[in-house]
Amino acid sequence: MKFEVFGKVGCAMCESTKDKLRHLVSKAAAPAQVAFVDMNTIEGRAEGAFRDVRKVPTTILWSETGSPLARWDGHVPPSVEVQAFLGAARAAPTA
Repeated sequence: MKFEVFGKVGCAMCESTKDKLRHLVSKAAAPAQVAFVDMNTIEGRAEGAFRDVRKVPTTILWSETGSPLARWDGHVPPSVEVQAFLGAARAAPTA
């Protein structure tokens, strides 16, 4: 599972989103990654356009197979929602 945060360096809400997700992943000891896509770069804008990102921060949660599981546009994801996904990931059997 991977959380992809689309944001801008220096954006307080974007940094808060990234820090919050890293904290929740660490606390849950779940098999998840947190990646930050900087929308101030050409590569970041291209990836954001491909993912239809219109607001920052936008967070997309991807499954291990690359399917989107959840998306939060323009706000910090609620802890309770993130924790539910992390709990399910931790409980899932590994191959």
